[in-house]
Amino acid sequence: MRELKTQVAIIGGGPSGLLLSQLLHLNGIDSIVIERQTRDHVLTRIRAGVLESGTVRLLRKAEAAHNLDLHGDVHRGIDISFNGNICHVPFEKLTNGQTVTVYGQTEVTRDLYEARDKLDGIVLHSVSDVELHGIDSDKPSVSFYQDEKQSTIECDFIIGCDGYRGVSRKNIPESEKKEHEKVYPFGWLGVLSETPPVSKEVMYAYHEKGFALCSMRHSNLSRYYIQVPIGENIEDWSDDRFWKELKSRLPEKISNKLITGPSIEKSIAPLRSFVCEPMSFGKLFLVGDAAHIVPPTGAKGLNLAVSDVHYIFTALNEYYESGSTKGLSDYSKTALDRVWKTERFSLSLTNFLHHFPQEGGFNERIRQAEFDYLCTSEAFQTSFSEGYVGLPY
Repeated sequence: MRELKTQVAIIGGGPSGLLLSQLLHLNGIDSIVIERQTRDHVLTRIRAGVLESGTVRLLRKAEAAHNLDLHGDVHRGIDISFNGNICHVPFEKLTNGQTVTVYGQTEVTRDLYEARDKLDGIVLHSVSDVELHGIDSDKPSVSFYQDEKQSTIECDFIIGCDGYRGVSRKNIPESEKKEHEKVYPFGWLGVLSETPPVSKEVMYAYHEKGFALCSMRHSNLSRYYIQVPIGENIEDWSDDRFWKELKSRLPEKISNKLITGPSIEKSIAPLRSFVCEPMSFGKLFLVGDAAHIVPPTGAKGLNLAVSDVHYIFTALNEYYESGSTKGLSDYSKTALDRVWKTERFSLSLTNFLHHFPQEGGFNERIRQAEFDYLCTSEAFQTSFSEGYVGLPY
């Protein structure tokens, strides 16, 4: 049995776990990160690539934004297409200069790994059989196996950054938690291709055939999505079929400019909204997807996890500096306030831009009215923009 000791044990070596570990380290607080997968596997995950200003600021604070500042693509507005008509929303102008930055989550994770390496941060990969002990006591611990050898981490606090299917949330007693979930009757088929973006702005598109999204990673790497029915098989979607379907959902002047090419990654993701209340129990605190899921419309998943990191880092730093437990006691309530507001925005945008099976003409007319209102009301555009660039924290 290998016995380890640290102040904060972090379960999950994705971006939120790595970011929290880095911030703690820079403030003199020890942590150990454990991750079920290999480092190479973590870096193959293709995820969202739109970062809120708050996320960018926290990455800079963590000294992990050098490449982001060099290669990130700052966006000051977005385009929304509705049955061929386009509305531009200039959110920088409407939100006192707030922008978003297009920079892939894979790159964020790689940058954080490099930052942890520079500080000799401890990140243990390929662990299994993770168990949490004593989370409602003064001596919590985490046990796991690595290379067929058992290890135990004694710590002050356990932070669960291990995603929706991780072990952390399961350790909150059923009698102490309430889970809220909404499952959508469709998914997103996403394609990554080494082609130039079709537009300089991120474009969201509604069409009677379904939703589409045109995004990018850089000048010759594009990310496209289309709405597909739940249960679709990826094998049924050739590149040619995907490009044809995407073009049919875009305004003609946009689809005519679309440059297609072989996909280098293709996947289908189901859509759901999910929130666990509370986000803490005893010495266990949940962060990111371990506590909440948002549909990818609006690119809030990673950004919401980063705001959780901000709140728990601030609370831990306060505890180790002054002994105050107020921030820790308030963590769940504070984080959930922003979580629910972000869930509202993501749900609203998802309902607005997706075609729902079995809906009648009334809802279609409501969507048209909402689009028309967005195009003509600066107040509505401002409210929309505040949600898109991210609520303050």
